[in-house]
Amino acid sequence: MPRSIVIVGNGAVPEGLAGTIDAADLVIRFNGCRSAGPGGTKTDIVAVCNTGRPALEMLAGGRWKASATVRQAREIWCVRTAEMFAAMRAPLAVSHPDLGDFCDDYTAGFQAFASVTGRRLAIVPAEVHRRLDLSLAAFVPEPYVVPSSGLIVIAHVLENIAAAGDRVSLAGFGHEGWQWHPFAAERRWVEERIAAGRLDRLHPPA
Repeated sequence: MPRSIVIVGNGAVPEGLAGTIDAADLVIRFNGCRSAGPGGTKTDIVAVCNTGRPALEMLAGGRWKASATVRQAREIWCVRTAEMFAAMRAPLAVSHPDLGDFCDDYTAGFQAFASVTGRRLAIVPAEVHRRLDLSLAAFVPEPYVVPSSGLIVIAHVLENIAAAGDRVSLAGFGHEGWQWHPFAAERRWVEERIAAGRLDRLHPPA
């Protein structure tokens, strides 16, 4: 049977979508799952930024691990591969010296948490990131460091998770945030796939 897959970003979610999101077959959220509440509560997968300060903050203490969304998730996805980010360290030290800890990898910490709590841990393949960089080049982005975790997960779902007939929907994606993500190009990438019928954005019921 075709599935409904909803990817919920950490941006604003319009009122009236909580029920639609919670009724989906598969719901994916990010990091601290700020979308939970107005964006429903169901959480099957939490995709995490597993390098740098965001990863360190999630793993430190127990607040993230004990949150209601993380507790119900059956899978944790790491969106970055250690090898790819290790290769980025030296170039970034020259181009972005203020990002000294950006490539610090904490995948082992998420793996340990998943193992202890009986969850599956998966790492988004590096090839998804590489192909995404090539695709984004068509939109002539301003200089950037990496695509956002949200876009990497969208690309991963379209390439490797969604089957023929599945509906993949987005909510909570404003395409804005950290200055070193190529958000203008990301928006165009998403809109191109919406126009092709591969994605849609959820809207509140009339």
